Amino acid sequence: MNVQPEITYRGVEKTGALDELVNSKITKLEKFCDHISSCRVAIEKAHDHPSSGSPYRVRLDITVPPSHELAVDRSPDDGVQYEPVDAVIRHAFDSMERQLKELNEKQNSNR
Repeated sequence: MNVQPEITYRGVEKTGALDELVNSKITKLEKFCDHISSCRVAIEKAHDHPSSGSPYRVRLDITVPPSHELAVDRSPDDGVQYEPVDAVIRHAFDSMERQLKELNEKQNSNR
């Protein structure tokens, strides 16, 4: 990656375990696309007691040259009620992995 990833926590305690999880997921993404030029991760607690979905929201924004901007937003309305923050992070990165694989396939087929 050309620049350090930006990881932001809002209303969620930053722990070594969460940082390690996010960084390992970023490293995994780089295996699918080694020319990521920026990566922003926002992890926030949207609600204390949601009526449905998880109280956590994870957003990933990744830029890949020449001008591809990819985004994933796992919001509280998505998925299982009270899904733990680490599971929401994993689901968000899985979605981004699929997007990067599709982008790589498109770029390779255009060569």
